[in-house]
Amino acid sequence: MSAVLVVRGAADSGAIRRALPGVLVHDLLDLNSPLPADTAVIVLRSGVRLGERELDAFPRLRHVVRTGSGIDHIDVSALRKRGITLHRNAEAGAGAVGEWVLAAALALARRIPLGQHALLLGQHEKQACMGASLGTLATGIWGAGPVGLAADWALAPYVGGTAFAAWPSNPPDLRELPQTALMEQSQVHVIALPLRPTTENLIGEEFLERVAPQRPLLICAGRLETLDLTACLRALADGRLSGLALDPVEREHLPLLTGSTSPLNLLLSPHIGAQRSDVRVALDQWAVDLLKEITADDKVLIEGGHR
Repeated sequence: MSAVLVVRGAADSGAIRRALPGVLVHDLLDLNSPLPADTAVIVLRSGVRLGERELDAFPRLRHVVRTGSGIDHIDVSALRKRGITLHRNAEAGAGAVGEWVLAAALALARRIPLGQHALLLGQHEKQACMGASLGTLATGIWGAGPVGLAADWALAPYVGGTAFAAWPSNPPDLRELPQTALMEQSQVHVIALPLRPTTENLIGEEFLERVAPQRPLLICAGRLETLDLTACLRALADGRLSGLALDPVEREHLPLLTGSTSPLNLLLSPHIGAQRSDVRVALDQWAVDLLKEITADDKVLIEGGHR
């Protein structure tokens, strides 16, 4: 019999078993363990690399289910070559990420992370925590996918105006500015870009020098690799940035983010933007419904055998 593999709690495996009693369901923390070769469907979230090496271990694989948005950790071209279908749900968590962006913008504008960090270091830095009114801050949004649009929806009532960085793939009718104008005019920048060769380290020294006169707040809700993280931390320390908020922090990023002995207006979270209970319920139900559909159309899951 072919099976479904759920990696790192990407879906409610118990609900899948109850909904599909004829399907074998495996649970694994990662893809470094011995891998079940009978897998026909993998269900995964962010932080799990799926490339040629991993795919070689799954001769029966037919479907990859991404319960979320980003797919930079998945070798899409390798899936295409092998005839494997990719399913994802990019919208379910977008509103929750937008909510996190609003919380981050308010926290940075009021310099709350700076005050907390100082207290943890044994310093009382009330004067350094003089904040700004969020309603006075013009905001530039980089990326007009579901997360960028949700960030705009969450921020627009509370900031001094929003605009998107002009991009060829942007939807029509957005409030856009040329990228140079956005860098020169915005006091908040929200980075909600997918990770691609054209966006890797896009927010680096050139960007930071252009925005330095505004001393903006920088909020990353996309992929951390779209930032030159070392350069951004340096800009925060030397005052070219007034605040920095990073949500998509994975375990491998920790060595870059620890050890500061000076208080910083730095907000970090372990990729929790979409970690909201209602979002998880919606994604779990979506995964179950999708697997029912796949099972109904794909006899290999029930009957086993090779493609």
